[in-house]
Amino acid sequence: MDGTIEFTMGLSDGIAWPWPIAVYLFFAGISGGALAVALFIRFYKQQTTNTPFLKAASLVSFATIALGMLCLVLDLTNPLFFWRILVYYNLNSVMSVGVIALTAYIPLTALMALFALEEEIKQIPLLRPLVPVIDKLKGIRRPCEYAVLALALAVCAYTGFLISALVRFPIINTSVLPALFVASGLSAGAAAAKMLAVGIFKEDLHSQDMKILHGAEWPIMFAEALFLFMIIMSLATGNAGAQSAFEAFHTGTWSMVFWLGVVGLGFGGPLLLNFATGKQFSHSSQAFYLSGLCAVGGMMCLRMFILYAGQNFAI
Repeated sequence: MDGTIEFTMGLSDGIAWPWPIAVYLFFAGISGGALAVALFIRFYKQQTTNTPFLKAASLVSFATIALGMLCLVLDLTNPLFFWRILVYYNLNSVMSVGVIALTAYIPLTALMALFALEEEIKQIPLLRPLVPVIDKLKGIRRPCEYAVLALALAVCAYTGFLISALVRFPIINTSVLPALFVASGLSAGAAAAKMLAVGIFKEDLHSQDMKILHGAEWPIMFAEALFLFMIIMSLATGNAGAQSAFEAFHTGTWSMVFWLGVVGLGFGGPLLLNFATGKQFSHSSQAFYLSGLCAVGGMMCLRMFILYAGQNFAI
């Protein structure tokens, strides 16, 4: 037994990397982005308390990476043999390096959730046995936070490196893709955590954390748009194979997904809700949630477009 394991069409037909992989890329980006943004703010403001945004980001991060791994396992040729990924490593493989990072990242996200949600855990009788464990581990909280921040960014980038190794697909095989996935992960992850922080943990819409996030979302969105522009220009001005793949942006179903989903929903939606509507509406809770849903939905469209259009327009 050589321990090899393959990803195939476990849940769908037609192409080698189907929709469960796109969903995994989406969840992994949300997970890494949410926790990275929360920890950036925690370190920047030297916070010592568990803020509503940190609680929300920790919960979002653990839940989404768990769901993402479920999609990944279900798409294996033999899902029951997923443990082989954790036993057999090839350091020359991007997938193996990513698995190593995920093996450390997943338990650390669970630990971050325990630290951040300590007050809530104390109020749930079934979970109270975890409190002594949390108390014993508090001494390593800060080193764990630094480690999980690095791993969160690595997981966002890894999803881009993983599929960019597919050399037959010009849209996917680009060095800019990991940077694009990091930027979109930070944007959508922060949006998801913000909505949960306000809706569940009663964060004030005008708190200091919300103001920092609102100020940071525009540079992140600009970086995301810049990376997309770089990919488009490299295809439009590249060789014959690249120019053929450029058709994905202006012909067929996936061009609609890009222009309506990625550009219209992901970029246009938040801009419209923040600048084109009246001041009273743009500062309302309705606009806040709609803007967040636009950012998350746009990221999902981006992952679907990159994966499906990338494979459909092969050399």
